Amino acid sequence: MGRKGSPRSPQAEGGSRAASPPSSPPLSPLWALPEELLLLICSYLDVQALGRLGQVCRRLRFLSSRDLLWRRIARGCLNSGFTQLGTDLAAGIPVKERVKVSRNWRHGRCRRETVLKWKRNLMPWMELDGEYLYLSQAENIQAYQLCPDGTGLQRHPQAIFSGHQEDVCRFVLVNSHIVSGGGDGNIVLHKIHGSYSVKFSAHEQEVNCVDFQGGLIVSGSRDRTAKVWSLSAGRVGQCLHTVQTEDRVWSIAISPLLSSFVTGTACCGHTSPLRIWDFESGQLLTCLGTDFHRGAGVLDVFYETPSLLLSCGYDTYIRYWDIRTSTRKCVREWEEPHDSALYCIRSDGNHMIASGSSYYGVVRLWDKRQTRCLQVRDTFLDRGQEAAGLLGCSLTAWCLCLFGRRDRGFGASLQQGT
Repeated sequence: MGRKGSPRSPQAEGGSRAASPPSSPPLSPLWALPEELLLLICSYLDVQALGRLGQVCRRLRFLSSRDLLWRRIARGCLNSGFTQLGTDLAAGIPVKERVKVSRNWRHGRCRRETVLKWKRNLMPWMELDGEYLYLSQAENIQAYQLCPDGTGLQRHPQAIFSGHQEDVCRFVLVNSHIVSGGGDGNIVLHKIHGSYSVKFSAHEQEVNCVDFQGGLIVSGSRDRTAKVWSLSAGRVGQCLHTVQTEDRVWSIAISPLLSSFVTGTACCGHTSPLRIWDFESGQLLTCLGTDFHRGAGVLDVFYETPSLLLSCGYDTYIRYWDIRTSTRKCVREWEEPHDSALYCIRSDGNHMIASGSSYYGVVRLWDKRQTRCLQVRDTFLDRGQEAAGLLGCSLTAWCLCLFGRRDRGFGASLQQGT
């Protein structure tokens, strides 16, 4: 029996009443702020600070992952899906994830593996479009599907596009269409998701390069001509203009405004190998550059915007042209360190450039804001092998396929940011 006046326990009362739960701590004054103000505060944080903030709690993790906060950071990153004008090319992918992949590429953190081999002593061209890799093999273009887990390619092609009698020299993919030029002098157009195809004779010699925009095809050939072709109803395969370039045409590209096109030639004459032509009249508009040496042929050209384009070729330089400022001299240039001809070039439309050279099958990644190469990727094959094609960027990682000449054929390597 307890002492008089002493409190009795709940058990002594004969009940089993549980103790009342402790009161929840008061909410932080931070959450009393409107969301717009919270986002404004977070916008002053850098990448590292935003990452640490997201580890505090679920609510802050959700807040710090908003695309609005990462968009500013992503526009300064490599291959983040934003162009120089701020256009988002990968709207369905979280911007934070794109920044992560971009940092992996900048620091060389990637997975590397051989995904496809074949025994053909030929130099292919290739393009990456969504979940499919298209590459030329002899007179055909084959489409290989990427594995869902990102580990490589399916062993067997999902589709084969044929029509040429000789090797495919180059092709482009635009709006679910493949336009290819071949050694037989023909141009072939295929609709990827259908059986529609068109074939017509284009040049007297092999078609070295083609481009396709807005229902018009431009082609360049070893026969020293560039031609404009119509694909409108009733005029399919009709030649609109024939441009006498007086030199072999190695590369060609249509301006995004569809008002002109640029040709890159072998530079065996006394004129600039880079010239811009008018679509309507076929007349020469301007020449780019004045200091090209004889034989400094332009092997690839790439438009970023209607006024900005990249070029590369035999003289081992990548040149960045701004037509608004000057046509006599490029605004920036980068030199291939090993003095190798540059066969192909691509850009993410912002800060990143990738180039494929002819020596050791080397592909280099460049940051336009720097003078030296950012990353080097090679196939570790034998001497004298060539990078024959260069892919654009997929939406989540920059994928590079490096091709090299072997005694028994070619091999391909796929590299992805992880």
